[in-house]
Amino acid sequence: MKTPVRPTPHPIRDAAPADESRRVFVRQLALGATALGTLPLAACGGSDNDPEVRFAHGVASGDPLADRVVLWTRVTPPAGHTADIPVQWELASDAAFTTVVAKGQATATAAKDFTVKVDATGLKPVTAYHYRFKAYAAQSAAARTRTLPTGSVAQVKLAVFSCANYPAGYFNVYAEAARRNDLDATVHLGDYLYEYPRGGYASANAEQLGRLSLPATEILTLADYRMRHAQYKTDPDLQALHAAAPMIAVWDDHEIANDTWATGAENHQSAIEGSFAARKAAALQAYHEWMPTRNAQPDLIYRSFNFGNLLALHMLDTRVVGRDEPADYTRFFTASGFDAAGFTAAVGAPARQLMGGTQTQWLQQQMAASTATWQVLGQQVLMGRMNIPAPILVETIQPGAGVTVSQYAAIVAKAQTAPATLTAAEKAILAQHSIPYNLDAWDGYQAARETVLGTARSLGKNLVVLSGDTHNAWANELADMGGNAVGVEFATSSVSSPGFEEYLPKENPAMLAGALQQLIAPLKYCDTSRRGYMLVTANASECRADWVYVSTITSRTYTASTDKSLKVLAGVSGRGRIVAA
Repeated sequence: MKTPVRPTPHPIRDAAPADESRRVFVRQLALGATALGTLPLAACGGSDNDPEVRFAHGVASGDPLADRVVLWTRVTPPAGHTADIPVQWELASDAAFTTVVAKGQATATAAKDFTVKVDATGLKPVTAYHYRFKAYAAQSAAARTRTLPTGSVAQVKLAVFSCANYPAGYFNVYAEAARRNDLDATVHLGDYLYEYPRGGYASANAEQLGRLSLPATEILTLADYRMRHAQYKTDPDLQALHAAAPMIAVWDDHEIANDTWATGAENHQSAIEGSFAARKAAALQAYHEWMPTRNAQPDLIYRSFNFGNLLALHMLDTRVVGRDEPADYTRFFTASGFDAAGFTAAVGAPARQLMGGTQTQWLQQQMAASTATWQVLGQQVLMGRMNIPAPILVETIQPGAGVTVSQYAAIVAKAQTAPATLTAAEKAILAQHSIPYNLDAWDGYQAARETVLGTARSLGKNLVVLSGDTHNAWANELADMGGNAVGVEFATSSVSSPGFEEYLPKENPAMLAGALQQLIAPLKYCDTSRRGYMLVTANASECRADWVYVSTITSRTYTASTDKSLKVLAGVSGRGRIVAA
């Protein structure tokens, strides 16, 4: 898709500039600094004819390596401005910027929506830095970043996020994590934004909270995606998170459209919304413009990050680049019942792809070449085997046709305590097989999952899978089809998107969690009703996950707590086994 030369003005991207009195004040401040011999970045150059610009969307850093890191910002120009804007940047070893170790110039252009990305190179490993930008009389906020370690590493600490829906509530989860000063990086597993129109998904409190989506329509064009990214980047809590540490991010589906696959999406109707290929190209272009990624190809997001000899983080794309269309349960419910044979053949087809052949081979090569203690996959959808009794799944698809989790648990209890009292209908319910609850996850691509698990097992790796997407928290033990323990999965809750408490409102969350852990053997922990993030800490002997939750997302006053801590031990004896931390 062609990039418009003149972006469409809108209230977030192109808000009114600061008034003249502030402009004069900034220039007087700069003159005073010159007299003191401590000229700040914001005062270098400029004239009264310069356009009024601002840094309304904060700053960010990302894709850190041992010797470099990507620095990002966006310059807000006056309405209607299309000319290039010169931008200066500097990176220092101290917060006061007395020791500048790297600096340079860049250009904010209309062709890139006035976003700026620079790769600050020549840096020292495992070092904290501070950075900022300047354009004409405007100076950005300063932020901190850090490079990755090399060699022998004692500990790595990552904060993991997923699923932030702006109209659903405040980003208190980001705010809480931004207060930390001990993170090596943040990891975002996707659904950084949502594509729905105003009043759409999870928007019941949007007007009351002052978080109505922009644009008001579902986003389809490059201008739409840019506007939605811009709105998210005005959020103070998101800005704080980006300013606190470098982010390593991948997209999920909502950065494009719900339930995306390589050539389409559930939430895209070509007859009325045009070409999906054009929509995807626009979405991915806007994503790379507005995110601190180091991308060589706009449609590729998978890449690896090495934290010395301790942890190799492989960020995957299980959504766009190679995914076949998800299977649909409704195709297997027939007049005579569930077509188990057809279903098993479909989801287990050897050729069925989730990542695609090229990415799969790349991952195998990365894991084989790595000598790090932990091989960590940062990816979108659940890998664990989440099989639940078919009658429960039927109830979620066709209410009244099956049974709820609570009803099923009651029948199981009855079978254990008074089996002679079971009715014929109850016996029939208990006789049905368990099947995956979500075919959009790895459960719907079983041969692809076996390939990844088989690779980790054959290489003797300590495998940890980080997942998002579901808006609920999970901890799963991962085994191959032969029952061999291979790795573990730690899945984070959402930043603001609702979990099972919205889809199963009649279920008590604590009882639901207990029932799911009884019904799903590999599942060792879940939380289905709270918003939060996951803190992952690795050392030579263990990899630990702490699930941190906030008390509310509908008020900026909240409390935070760590609800659960679990870990996996390194080595053959600990591999694939989750234990209490």
